[in-house]
Amino acid sequence: MAALSPNSTHPDEATAPGTDVNQTAPAPTPVLSPKSGGIGLWLRDLAVSVAASVFIITFLYQPVRVEGTSMLPRLGDDDRLFINKFVYHVAAVERGDVVVFHYPRDPEKSYIKRVIAVPGDRLWIDRGVVWLNGKQLSEKYIPEVYRDTRSYAEFVVPEDCYFVMGDHRSISSDSREFGPVERSLIYGKAVFIYWPARDAGVVR
Repeated sequence: MAALSPNSTHPDEATAPGTDVNQTAPAPTPVLSPKSGGIGLWLRDLAVSVAASVFIITFLYQPVRVEGTSMLPRLGDDDRLFINKFVYHVAAVERGDVVVFHYPRDPEKSYIKRVIAVPGDRLWIDRGVVWLNGKQLSEKYIPEVYRDTRSYAEFVVPEDCYFVMGDHRSISSDSREFGPVERSLIYGKAVFIYWPARDAGVVR
């Protein structure tokens, strides 16, 4: 976009009375060519973009790949999604959240499961039916074909721990096997699937 120099006269302005119209106009201020400094500006923009990307990936969102089918039907093997790494610094882990955490038996591995119960909840499972604080838990996210008939004895979720389970109950390795997950092991919340394109959308 072109800009007027402070010494320029606007084409619609009238000449002031007494002005010598034959007086030599001052030399215009030189304007740099659009190409001047182009590489510098490009490098600056690139550096800003890289810094923003590093910040987002480090502190906010991180792309991850799902391995396995324990979170079907919403998350399948090899799906790509973004997890929010910042949200649990300002908000509590809630029932129903799909979380990513370090596997309690091998922190080098990461698991993705759904939070079923939070600290202080009283939980038991009767032939596949989850009971939470005396009420049957409604789990519309699980198709009938993915349910199982396993039971789990009543217990109270300890402080700073969470009971997690996979949506594909018949094949999921979860808190029924390795127990509740400590809060310190949870590092992200699944928020958005970006690949494959046909499955793109918010994780619920």
